[in-house]
Amino acid sequence: MGILSGNPKDEPMHYGEIYTAWQGSMVAKGMISCYQAYQNHAGDKELKKILEALLDQSKLEAKELDQLLTNNGIAPIPAPAERPPVKLEDIPVGARFTDMEIAAAIAADTAAGIVGCSQAMIQCIREDIAALYAKYHLAKTALAVRILEMNKEKGWLIPPPLQVKRPELVEA
Repeated sequence: MGILSGNPKDEPMHYGEIYTAWQGSMVAKGMISCYQAYQNHAGDKELKKILEALLDQSKLEAKELDQLLTNNGIAPIPAPAERPPVKLEDIPVGARFTDMEIAAAIAADTAAGIVGCSQAMIQCIREDIAALYAKYHLAKTALAVRILEMNKEKGWLIPPPLQVKRPELVEA
């Protein structure tokens, strides 16, 4: 039996897995701070629910990735301080993010997170770490569908140019 043929949790992490987990923890902690700020700016109830789900997912990822790193002797990045809740009315109108801006930002963040999870999964040689990113990928995909549905329903989605009329094919 080789070094990589036993229980995956007993196998060493390679440098790519270590860096990706450390980076994932850093991004998740940054998104916690960002989503807390967005919660202060959001007015729409459905958007607030999605922000809460995104916040819960980010907290879970930070916790699990920090535990993975710690279990393998790597110090995780410290978490920033929690943002205090603020009433929407206390934020000056010109300084507020609009619900549409927040919705666009979380759609982009979630899409980037899905891509990041895909990249992390394929670089892993430890099955347990790949499965962790697959779990995050699935959760982010479900959240992305909710965000897309909300953006379409609320009229916040700005689509790229649509091909309404297709050119006729000319046969030679």
